[in-house]
Formats: sequence, C-alpha cells, structure tokens
Amino acid sequence: MTLPTGEQYVLETSTSSGELRATITGVAASLRTLSIDGVDLVPPYGEDQTPPSAAGIVLVPWPNRIRDGKWTHDGVEHRLAITEPKLDNAIHGLLRYTEYREVARERDSVTLGATIYPQLGYPFLLETGVHYELVADGLKVTHYIENLGGEPAPVAVGTHPFLKISGVPTEDLVLRLDAGSHIEVDERLLPTGEVPVDGTEWDFREGRRVGDVSLDDAFGEVAAVDGFVEHTLTAPDGRQVAVWAEEEFDYVQVFTTREFPGEGGDVAIAIEPMTAPAEAFNSGRGLRWLDPGEQLRLTWGIRFRGFTAAE
Repeated sequence: MTLPTGEQYVLETSTSSGELRATITGVAASLRTLSIDGVDLVPPYGEDQTPPSAAGIVLVPWPNRIRDGKWTHDGVEHRLAITEPKLDNAIHGLLRYTEYREVARERDSVTLGATIYPQLGYPFLLETGVHYELVADGLKVTHYIENLGGEPAPVAVGTHPFLKISGVPTEDLVLRLDAGSHIEVDERLLPTGEVPVDGTEWDFREGRRVGDVSLDDAFGEVAAVDGFVEHTLTAPDGRQVAVWAEEEFDYVQVFTTREFPGEGGDVAIAIEPMTAPAEAFNSGRGLRWLDPGEQLRLTWGIRFRGFTAAE
C-alpha cells in the first residue's frame, strides 16, 4: 500500500536507558516517531497522515519564509511558488512533498537522498542527503548538500522537530533557549528587526513553562559551547529532551500549537534549528553560496537525559 508519507524506515537500537526506536518517512525525510523504552520523545503522527504542522521535515534549500516568493541576485528577480497562500509566502524549501530515495540502511540508521532540480524561482541543481542514526543518548542527523550545477547556488538548512516526554503534559515542561536576540516580525511573520532578549518576555535562557507562552517566533545570537548549541525541555521530575546542533545553526524557531493530532488539546512544541532566518535569500543572513562541486555537511540531533530502563 502506498502511504501519504511514503516508505517507512524503522530504526532500532539498545541503550542503557532501554530500547531506542525511530521512524523516518520517505516523503520529506520526516522524523515521524522517536521513543526511548516506550516513552515518546516526539509527538507521533499516523503513517496515513501528512506531517502535521510540518512535523519533523527537512527544510532545504531554505527554512522559514520568503516574502511574496521573490528574491533578487545580480539584478535578476526570481519568483518561487507561493506555498503559504494565507500569508503569500514561499515557505520551508523545495522538498516538503518530495519522496527521498534510500541510499543506505542499517538496523540503527538510514541515509536518504533527494535531488533538487532547476525550477521556478530556483535555477540550481543540488544533490541532498540526510543520514539518521540512533546513538546511545538519542538521534544524530547529518545533512549533505552538493552543488551539481555550473553556477554558485544559495543554500540554507533547517529542520522542524516537535518534542515531548510522553506521560508528562507538554505544557508543564520548562523550555530553555540559549538565544540572545528575538527576531521581530510583521503580520506575515516576516522579519522587521532584531532586538536583545535581555529584560524582555523573549528571554528563555533561564527557562519558562511551555504552558505559559504562545510562540511562532525566531531567535538569533544562539550561544555555542565547544562548537555546539543546545535548547532543552525539562520535566518536573528532571528528565530532559534537547535539540543540539553544530554552531552553524545560528538561529532557532519555536512554534507552539494546541491543534496537533493525537495530543488531546495539550500544547505541542517544535524547536527548529536553522542556519538562516526567514528572508535569507533577500537579506543574505546565514546564507551559504555553494560553488560548483562544493559540498556542505551539517549535523544536529535530539538528546535525552535522566531516563532509566524499566525494571
């Protein structure tokens, strides 16, 4: 049977905290499930559904939004398809509805690949890949992008994982973001400025309860320690799930909703590491231009702490 999310790649491994499992979908290379010893670390969605609120999908060659789908380079205006009609934006790149092909597969890992061909608003040829691997403390994800064309190509990378600790209301988790600035936006969720979070409601560096906030906001000045950044959700009992990433992921978007299917009206929260913010094709912020033949490799992951295997 053909599913809306394509092939289902089930990954498994044993850890000191119990059995670690994940499901990756062929369409959009989405993280559909992730659990440790039966405890969900992402809110799962059905294999017969498309990823709700873009849950777990790969965002390439740009994350977030581009105003009116328009961007200009060297005096030439490019017009992307409008994929967020409500706000008249192009959103989340070009692979959201693409089925990746299997490149390599093991019991605890899978590598998927997809080609971005020259098209409306993006006249470049890229080969992309994503490698999902279960590790002792969670999930490691590596993105590969190569410019196969004859001209430099603009590239940014993001991903859209939702996080949870099943058995604990997500609204009771404490969110900590190691970010020093908040990106202000207009009514179309496009950047208008950036301000320090010090002394504002946007300062999450000491942590705030998820149920006390409503967010669809981007943050910058993400602090790196030893080359990595980390954002965490902590339960009242001390268990923690975190998104970590290499320091190239200078931005993070956080989105909350009470309409995620299967969550019974509880808050669902996405913590989305990004190498560039919205409008990067126009502002140039965080944007990489890959030369012909040049390759880009970026890594992030989801880490759990404080979990012990059931007796």
